[in-house]
Amino acid sequence: MDRVAIIGGKRTPFVKAGTALRKYSFLDLGVAVTKSVIDELEIDPVNLSELVFGTVLLDPRTPNAARELVIKSKLPASLPAHFVSNNCITGIVAASVVADGIKTGRISDGLAGGAESMSRPALSLSSRADQFYTELFSARSFGDRLKVVSKFRPSFLMPQPPSPKEPSTGLTMGEHCEITAKEFSIKRESQDQLALRSHYNAAQAQANRELAEEIAPLGGVENDGLIRKDTTLERLARLSPVFDRSASGTITAGNASALTDGASMIYLMSESRAQQTGRKILGYIEGIEFAAVSPDQGLLMAPGLCLPRLLSRHALKVDDIDLFEIHEAFAAQVLSNLEVWEHGWKSYPELEPIGAIPIEKINPCGGSLAIGHPFAATGGRLILSAARQLESSNKQRAVISVCAAGAMAAAVLISRA
Repeated sequence: MDRVAIIGGKRTPFVKAGTALRKYSFLDLGVAVTKSVIDELEIDPVNLSELVFGTVLLDPRTPNAARELVIKSKLPASLPAHFVSNNCITGIVAASVVADGIKTGRISDGLAGGAESMSRPALSLSSRADQFYTELFSARSFGDRLKVVSKFRPSFLMPQPPSPKEPSTGLTMGEHCEITAKEFSIKRESQDQLALRSHYNAAQAQANRELAEEIAPLGGVENDGLIRKDTTLERLARLSPVFDRSASGTITAGNASALTDGASMIYLMSESRAQQTGRKILGYIEGIEFAAVSPDQGLLMAPGLCLPRLLSRHALKVDDIDLFEIHEAFAAQVLSNLEVWEHGWKSYPELEPIGAIPIEKINPCGGSLAIGHPFAATGGRLILSAARQLESSNKQRAVISVCAAGAMAAAVLISRA
């Protein structure tokens, strides 16, 4: 099978929802970043094989948003486009579809990405309102319509935002993470220290223009808007818990990722075609792994299985990896998975610990706590960032780990050679 080469990519600035990019829908953000990648990498759209794109805050008006992106981007009408959605690993799923197509020879290249506009989610109605309007539209006679109208309630006019609760448990992701933090005895101070490190590293990467290399400016915005270079442990310590407001609560707005708008897109190509066309190769996607656990075992704990399986599949150890890009949905989630990777997990006694990961190898350019987390765009950001960091540091291997709602996870192995 042909190897999957990472040629490049771009992302928009990641900014807090409701601020600088609030006028853009997720599709607008996707169109903007797609055009930027095509221009930056001088891609001939006529010869492009496929596009895979996703979002998490679904809009029923665009059931195949990937196809709409192709049309709005004025790409060739003949370009196949597939829509994917799987919570925070949506971007990795998109990349896996393109990568698998390349490895099997079905396609020779493709764009993979995702976008999220948390400023402009598609609103819905309550289940009772849905039932009312369905009955109203189905009524055939005037009398039948009058009977249905008699059931109308003013509350049926009130739209509802997407629910932050897990359908299977009724708890939010933050509430689940609080449970996990207590189970693994993750202290508030440790969470704040991880958040501080994320902001410090991201601020350094922003100052030395490392992050700027990834970003395609949009709407007059050139830089990520959530990085706090002047934050301190003292400031973080003053924030109140938001999911468990009792004395035992530990997760705050400071050690959890913020609601974020943004998009990312990467360009993958078969190694043989890249060589034939003289393309510079940033790195290779050597493997992608997915895993899932029961939400009762920890909604964001599937990385505890996923990353070790990826390393085992490729006969690698922690010492063989130069860079770990670990998605920071919550500081407590990162610290809990680090605990499992180092010491094992009682829920899976057969799982062999991989050992401690040196902190200096983890998110040296900052993570989602500082940069932000537009759900479907995070996977592309991590792949692009990991490949760029390997190139700039002249190192060989990176591993990406991403947790997701639904108690799933993804892990990706990237190499330069």
